[in-house]
Amino acid sequence: MLLIGIAGTELQPREAAWLTAPGVAGVIFFSRNYASREQLLALVESIRAVAGEDFLLAVDQEGGPVQRFRDGFTRLPALTKIGEVYDRDPVEAVRLAEEHAWVMSSELRASGVDFSFAPVADLARGNAAIGTRAFHADPAIAGELVHAYVRGMHLGGMAAVLKHFPGHGSVAADTHKAQAIDPRSLEEIRQNDLRPFVEAFHAHADAIMMAHVIYPAVDDQPAGYSRRWIQDILRGELDFQGAVISDDISMAAAGTAGGVRERIHAHLAAGCDLVLACFPEVVEEAIAAMPSPSPASMQRVASLRGAIGATWAGLLDNPQRDRFVARVTAMDH
Repeated sequence: MLLIGIAGTELQPREAAWLTAPGVAGVIFFSRNYASREQLLALVESIRAVAGEDFLLAVDQEGGPVQRFRDGFTRLPALTKIGEVYDRDPVEAVRLAEEHAWVMSSELRASGVDFSFAPVADLARGNAAIGTRAFHADPAIAGELVHAYVRGMHLGGMAAVLKHFPGHGSVAADTHKAQAIDPRSLEEIRQNDLRPFVEAFHAHADAIMMAHVIYPAVDDQPAGYSRRWIQDILRGELDFQGAVISDDISMAAAGTAGGVRERIHAHLAAGCDLVLACFPEVVEEAIAAMPSPSPASMQRVASLRGAIGATWAGLLDNPQRDRFVARVTAMDH
């Protein structure tokens, strides 16, 4: 199945036709799709009028450097700020992780968006793309905070989508721009990068986004193209039953498989349930390349639909939200 990107702040006729194409499960929003909360609500309504209430709407709303909706939403601190609090006060940091997640998820649900690709479960070990997006360099601390964040998202009515499995934080290259190769052994990855993911599974995380990183000691393909990572390790050894999602097929590191069609087929053959085609320029080719989805994939993807959330007016009338927003935003001051 596909999650596609659209061009602007209003749905265009050509894009409306994409929404009902076989295999298209939803839309992922970016900053280019956002001008105000009122505009977003109108865009959401126009998409649902065409595609129906079960159509997925998603965004990257992590906080810090990756927050697509800003004006009119709470400006969320980067997750590494919570890790810094942990070094001083672990109990307070766990509480802040849950509150940060609840603020993020409840605001999106009040705006008609089903889920954010969050939290980042990678380790904060200097990767160019991850940076301050990760909680901590220590696997045990990162795991505890990821667990709390998943819990907070669920309280906000939102599925949690961990990224980027099996861990993007310990390799230097940015997969948006270049191929990334992590030469470590599977045992070393298990002892470090996998630990926050496993901890989040205990909190019933709903989905995983795969990394476009190659781990040659495990497989010569990027993780999102690897049956070894998805079927043998994630599904088999770790018993993960949720949805498996690719990273964007237009990223430089995804190019090892070939063109758009080959990238989609490689993801699906490896075991991905949902493939991201974030740029409108590739959507028509991606739709043409999609085979019929399996019933199992359809069921896993459907589980990402958001729960019924409060209205924005209801959020503003909630004193708990005021307390959480004050505490969370204070980390940036």
